[in-house]
Amino acid sequence: MTQPQVLLVEDEPAIAELLRFTMQGAGFATTLAIDVQQARSQIAEALPHVVLLDWMLPDSSGLALLSELRRDPRTAALPVIMLTAKGMEEDKVRGLNEGADDYVTKPFSPKELVARVQALLRRKAPEVGSQALTYGAIMVDAERLQVSVAERPVALDQAEFKLLRFLVAHPERIFSRAQLLDKVWGDHTFIEERTVDVHIMRLRKSLGELSHYVQTVRGVGYKFSASGE
Repeated sequence: MTQPQVLLVEDEPAIAELLRFTMQGAGFATTLAIDVQQARSQIAEALPHVVLLDWMLPDSSGLALLSELRRDPRTAALPVIMLTAKGMEEDKVRGLNEGADDYVTKPFSPKELVARVQALLRRKAPEVGSQALTYGAIMVDAERLQVSVAERPVALDQAEFKLLRFLVAHPERIFSRAQLLDKVWGDHTFIEERTVDVHIMRLRKSLGELSHYVQTVRGVGYKFSASGE
């Protein structure tokens, strides 16, 4: 199973180390930025699955960075949890109004933080969670790296597995080839868009009797649906 990527934006060493230890212990791959400039650079290089963002940073505010992220189409939907010592109700409202998905006040419970991150990813990026996903007669178990179609085990290669898991997590939604490249293989993956067609063709073959779940939307891309095309 691919580890969800967490970007920690925190300049206090003790808190940063606690965050790193907590998230790694929960199975998240973590990177650290100590200021807004570093955070911008790391996000430009590759999108994480979630950002834990401190309010007060040495070169700017986390709130300013959050505003930037929400204005950029590439990062507008990036899950962000604000971490701050500010506990006043108006500060929480301000952070949420700027687009924060959640808000945790220091000092925080590590278990609560992990639970909030996992809950956020279940809402906004279910394809990176550890829970089994089902849609129609298809089940994808990320923990065991197993797939079943109509209760029949099916062997998939890594690319097919990642593609199917993403599609099962987002049924009925239409994705372009470029979006599938970004979401399944990574934000900065340099693969030709026609490669997606090859993986789609292989996945359909592997799904056998349920190959019709992977539907082509002419001139747009693909969607995953149990209904007729």
